[in-house]
Amino acid sequence: MKINIIERKDYPRQWRANKVLPDKLFFSGDWNEELFEKTLAMVGSRRMTRYGSEVIKRIMPEIVANKITVISGFMYGVDCEAHRECLENGGKTVAVLGGGIEWIWKYGDQKLFSAIIENGGLILSEYEPEFKPTLWSFPQRNRIVSALSTVGVLVVEAGIKSGSLITAKLALKHKKKLMAIPGLITSKISEGTNWLIKSGAAKMVTSSEDILGNCLHSPVQAELFKDYSDLSITEKGIISILENEEMTIDDLCRRMKLSVAELSTTLSMMIIRDLVTEENGKIYLS
Repeated sequence: MKINIIERKDYPRQWRANKVLPDKLFFSGDWNEELFEKTLAMVGSRRMTRYGSEVIKRIMPEIVANKITVISGFMYGVDCEAHRECLENGGKTVAVLGGGIEWIWKYGDQKLFSAIIENGGLILSEYEPEFKPTLWSFPQRNRIVSALSTVGVLVVEAGIKSGSLITAKLALKHKKKLMAIPGLITSKISEGTNWLIKSGAAKMVTSSEDILGNCLHSPVQAELFKDYSDLSITEKGIISILENEEMTIDDLCRRMKLSVAELSTTLSMMIIRDLVTEENGKIYLS
């Protein structure tokens, strides 16, 4: 793995006067200034929920279709999910590390690390290659994540004391567009995002249009919605219930007034057709 250095004098023109950025950055990958023309920073909790993962899957296709580079911090949870989904959709992503590139390579997700580079993205760090991450290096890293965003900073899930709120505050300080995904009021992982929205600090995001506005180009938008026209009455009933909330099979049986045997057969076929999925004893829409 090759590690290079870029200094301020060689930064893209729009970076050179930005005092937030360090005077040099270590990087792995092929340096390409076009990566930073349209960028969205996506940050969030390390304790990402299924809801957070589904949100990222829902909005990522249109972000990639609009040639937006996704910037995140390469931590487990929302960060890595954002990098991974971006790549899954054929996009390019930049990881800004809270430690040295060599150290993260040895002890982090090497498969994802390599995939980012192989697909035209970059790994960035202000720290020496063997620098071991510390409690202060992650918050310090966040200023770079915010500074490199042009479209804005999106907080997917965050507790009220989450490090992602540090990035959110930096985004406001840097005069970046701050956005947040609303979550359940009963969820600790959504306290931070809900507070950002309630306080007026962040724009509420419920779709890609909220991020990109009228400039959105949506060739894949129709693919986000499955065709349910050929389903049976039972299947449509299941879909209608799951559109509002996930349920256990027992709960679905009571709502549908069907036996476990009858419902299990239908659900098995729906799982095969990728209409629903089962996880931790509950049934969800795919």
